[in-house]
Amino acid sequence: MLPEAICAMTEEMAQVGNPSSLHSAGRRARRVVEESREQLAEVFGARASEVVFTSGGTEADNLAVKGLFWARRYLDERRLRVLTTAIEHHAVFDSVRWLSDAHGACADWLTVDPLGLVAPDVLYAALAADPSSAAVVSVMWANNEVGAVEPVAELAAVAHEFGVPFHTDAVQAAAQLPVDFAAAMTVTAHKLGGPIGVGALILGKGLSPVPVLHGGGQERDIRSGTLDTPAIRAFAVAATISAERRSLETKRIAALRDDLIRQVMLAVPDAALNGPPPGNDRLPGNAHFSFPGCEGDALLLLLDAKGIACSTGSACTAGVAEPSHVLLAMGADDARARGSLRFSLGHTTTQADVDALGAAIGEAATRARRAAAR
Repeated sequence: MLPEAICAMTEEMAQVGNPSSLHSAGRRARRVVEESREQLAEVFGARASEVVFTSGGTEADNLAVKGLFWARRYLDERRLRVLTTAIEHHAVFDSVRWLSDAHGACADWLTVDPLGLVAPDVLYAALAADPSSAAVVSVMWANNEVGAVEPVAELAAVAHEFGVPFHTDAVQAAAQLPVDFAAAMTVTAHKLGGPIGVGALILGKGLSPVPVLHGGGQERDIRSGTLDTPAIRAFAVAATISAERRSLETKRIAALRDDLIRQVMLAVPDAALNGPPPGNDRLPGNAHFSFPGCEGDALLLLLDAKGIACSTGSACTAGVAEPSHVLLAMGADDARARGSLRFSLGHTTTQADVDALGAAIGEAATRARRAAAR
């Protein structure tokens, strides 16, 4: 967390008052919530009335995908298609699969190219084939594994042309890219230097998803539950600071990312960078590699022993590691998908961190290959 966000949250945690209560303490808390809502709306180019607070990105994605699907289907039973990509975060990916399995939705998986990018023409063709059956389109702004930045403005324009609600998961993008509000957009605090456990679904005028949670009717009857005033205040502080520092910070992070790529490729020449090359189509703070002959989990643990934290980008179900669904959708084979690691850089990353990885990755890859060969 950013120090300023920690201070704001700590200060607010010493206060009392439920923001839904009418007494003076409750009204004070409500003022904090609404001022924070206005701050977030300004950061993301929305109206304050369009910001719906949630417990984080996963809940916001579920609310958008399920809620908009149900709302559209109730109005027109023909609208059963949910159009998305096979590289989405599991919060969207699994929501679409669940709607397909349990609620009769038709999942329309848009193809991506080997870099992880979906072309607007692909969405246009999918919608044009049967526009009356489309319920909602959901395409993430930037991929959480390989860092591919999607052409969201163009995709949203295509969906708008066909009159279909467009949702984007902007969780990964919001801290490093100047995201402009789409028809429905997911953001979360912890990617911006705020606390874990609070996020928002920003909903454009006229969009009213069916609630996933029912209860006290908070957040325009869209998302019930007592609002976490301290976390919301810290969220707004972090988002504001992140936006103010973004221009300089992304340049710094991108330079570190480029040096990280250079050092890894120097130490492990046959490593392969996944996703788009450094540039506008890739997140500044993302570097994702496949290491031939290595198991990603083994490589992760070897680096962890050196004090280097990274991610395999793979799901683990019942203790059995699965290959990255993102890399498989991009055309990678099973071995490449299993032998991958993601390195994420942020506001706390330093040159010393990058150098430590450069010094450790060669030996770690050699040891991982020996283990895999046994």
